[in-house]
Amino acid sequence: MVASRMKADGLRDVMAGWRHEFHQHPELGFEERYTSGRVADLLTSFGVEVHRGVGQTGVVGVLQRGNGQRSIGLRADMDALPIQEANGFSYKSQNADVMHACGHDGHTTMLLGAAKHLAANGEFNGRVVFIFQPNEEHGLGANAMIKDGLFDRFNVDNVFGMHNIPGMPTGTFATRAGPVTAAESLFEIEISARGGHAALPHMGVDAITVGAEIVGALQTIVSRKLNPGLNGVVSVTEFITDGKRNVLPGMALLKGDARALTPEINETIEASMRQIVDGICRAHGVSATVSYDTIFPPTINANDAKEAAAQAASTILEKTAIDADCPPKLFSEDFAHMAAARPGCFVFMGNGTEGANARALHSADYDFNDDALVPGASFWVALVEQQLHLSTD
Repeated sequence: MVASRMKADGLRDVMAGWRHEFHQHPELGFEERYTSGRVADLLTSFGVEVHRGVGQTGVVGVLQRGNGQRSIGLRADMDALPIQEANGFSYKSQNADVMHACGHDGHTTMLLGAAKHLAANGEFNGRVVFIFQPNEEHGLGANAMIKDGLFDRFNVDNVFGMHNIPGMPTGTFATRAGPVTAAESLFEIEISARGGHAALPHMGVDAITVGAEIVGALQTIVSRKLNPGLNGVVSVTEFITDGKRNVLPGMALLKGDARALTPEINETIEASMRQIVDGICRAHGVSATVSYDTIFPPTINANDAKEAAAQAASTILEKTAIDADCPPKLFSEDFAHMAAARPGCFVFMGNGTEGANARALHSADYDFNDDALVPGASFWVALVEQQLHLSTD
């Protein structure tokens, strides 16, 4: 098995060392200079062809073996989050208010482990493109790399990505065909009413009252506008007014976040939101503007790529450890842009069920599980050797 062979190579401890180093030096999106430099240097030491500065701070490694014409792209994200770490272990973040709270340090390390193994011992015929992406958290890095010629300069037949899931047992994998993560759209609703004296509300129009009515009505989009068999989320996360003590506000600004698993659901949410806001404001004789900006599209897995991922996982894991038709996740993923550009598959891997490994992503006391490094790197190796098998022309 690939997993046992990698353990024999002693990569577990080596990868854990890299991971702890990355964890100690977290960087925000498009600021990953230390991380990308270290990644590039390690790839170079493995004998991988390295291209720096793709999409600002992105790194691409290319490994060609034999005369095979097929190619595969493997993507890991590198950026951290603006969170002050609450963990007390020796490798905690050394950068104030910045932390790897989503496991990108582990994702980067697993792909490096796979690159090292494939460069030294890989049994494949074709080209592997290792994609180390910046700025996943804000949904800007994938497009930056694509616009910088990622797939024109390093064409791939398929592209794959992976994310850890806290609470999911270590050594387990899950994926599905079709929508696998949701679109994320940020919306703002600005209400222009007529403020006035708090003791004389009939002489104006209270923007808070109008806004509160809109907040409640927005919840009917999911419960009454969408097919009950389809998923969606509409959340108002900020309610800002210009009201003061004894002064009714004449302006209210609602900000929020919507999630949808297909472009059609996303369009329905936006259209329904605009209709609701317009109707309520008309009823109160006030006006409003609505902005709806889709930051992340849904990630759509190609069926053939999903089958390839499930088959690769089956070579290193028991069948019971693989869910090839898991429920979709309502979080969003910048990999969606890459999967839209090339047939791709996004997979989930277990991060563990206890302690910091089971804390929610983006929590100040979360930590990536070092015991997931070998299964994750082994999956990448198995996928490459399966897709670029030696009999390929």
